Amino acid sequence: MTITPSEAPVVETTYGPVRGSTEGAVSSWKGIRYAAPPVGSLRFRAPVPPQPWTEIQDATEFGPCEPQSRLAMIPLGENVPMDEDCLFLNVWAPGPVGSDAPGKPVMVWIHGGAYFRGASSQPLFDATTLAENGDVVVVSINYRIGVFGFVDFSSFNSEEHTFEPNVALRDMIAALQWVQGNIAAFGGDPNRVTLFGESAGGGAVTTLMTVPSARGLFHRAIAESSPATSVYGSERGEIVAKLFLEIFSGGGDLGLLRSTSAEDMIGPSDELFARVPQETPGTLAFAPIVDGDLLPDYPVRAFRHGSAHPIPLIIGTNKDESSLFRMMKSPLMPIDPVVITSMFAEIADEHPGLELPDHSQIEGAYSGLSKLGAGLGLTRDFGFRLPTLWIAEAHSKIAPTWLYRFDYAPPMLMALKIGATHGTELAYVFGNINHGARDITYKLGGLSTARHVSERMQARWLDFARAAGDYGTGADRELGADPGWPTYDTDTRSTLLIDKHDTVVADLDCEIREAWGDTVIAFT
Repeated sequence: MTITPSEAPVVETTYGPVRGSTEGAVSSWKGIRYAAPPVGSLRFRAPVPPQPWTEIQDATEFGPCEPQSRLAMIPLGENVPMDEDCLFLNVWAPGPVGSDAPGKPVMVWIHGGAYFRGASSQPLFDATTLAENGDVVVVSINYRIGVFGFVDFSSFNSEEHTFEPNVALRDMIAALQWVQGNIAAFGGDPNRVTLFGESAGGGAVTTLMTVPSARGLFHRAIAESSPATSVYGSERGEIVAKLFLEIFSGGGDLGLLRSTSAEDMIGPSDELFARVPQETPGTLAFAPIVDGDLLPDYPVRAFRHGSAHPIPLIIGTNKDESSLFRMMKSPLMPIDPVVITSMFAEIADEHPGLELPDHSQIEGAYSGLSKLGAGLGLTRDFGFRLPTLWIAEAHSKIAPTWLYRFDYAPPMLMALKIGATHGTELAYVFGNINHGARDITYKLGGLSTARHVSERMQARWLDFARAAGDYGTGADRELGADPGWPTYDTDTRSTLLIDKHDTVVADLDCEIREAWGDTVIAFT
């Protein structure tokens, strides 16, 4: 039974009181403002604190999400508006709440969407089940996406115009600071915060693990399908910014960047999103930028240098990451052999002094597959699997690290030749695996198995989030049971395969790993 808002809990935040709603054992507060509207002079600038309020604010509906073109495959939530004023977050907490309640572990979710789409209001990310099953407090956040969050116009700074890089990462940091200052009032422990995210959200997690100003704001991390090497230098950032200006206004008046409505910038953003990977296959239009300030180095390089935050980490990928992009005809992941060859040639041109593995050697690792299968495997590994392995290898030397691969796919997804593609693990993590009559995922069966997969996967993620202190060191190097999940190291390279039945495999796909070698292959 849902309690009406007048009966729902009121929590006093540092900016003002909010009233949520309660369903069963879990209370939620949606659409809590954590920063001022990033509009007008604050567009393309770091977030600033909101104006405090004294009247109780209704927090029963999601706040607006960043304007974006709609995609049927990514429902943003029923009646959720779009508005550039989008810096809101949501909290789910099992009772009791209040700063006098024992502090529960906290999980902070960063949604994906190629740094270009998505919102915390997506039904898939409803955290009611996760919060109740784990007795944890879950927070999800909106942040600026697309041109508003991930295009760096700072090379055009002047007395008249000031822009800042990486404003979306700054949004995430502001949200994490809000968690530190407020989550105790919702029954959460600010000293036990797990940051987790998928795809671009996973990339944000691995990136924030190397941002000095984010140190101490979270204490463990889970990165699902992180495109960790899709982080570029300021030179490439300037090229992308110039291309947007060309598309947007013919390269003209910078003042239009702030005076044009957000809705009128969606079309140019869509065009930029498509053109960048078409003109330079393997790159993204929207991505974090190594600015030498907030983000001092490329994340994978920072991990290899041992300068990432030394916190426990779960990291992994899905078996069939690329099939979703093929089905959507997305430009983000090149599959055609000619395009892939040109991509490697361009990377080699960028790094003339770097000893890159022989392209034919890499292709040989996929020789038993069809041309399409080889292309899907190669781009999957270039975009997701290899960066994940590079991070796991490096981070395991300074902090407990667990590596997984999600392999489960119900019969329908196998019949559609989608398999365990990009993002399919999300429903299992959140426990939202059956979306009603319109969801065809289990029309050929597999729902019972899926529920068991979800139970196991949730249990592992929650065990990790609930763990105290030095979990994963000494005698406690295994996460969960049936089977135990050993920490990753370069001797055994233990990987948890999540499927109908979980198994632990030593040095999974070692032939592919050895063919690619140890050199980080990425655009800069």
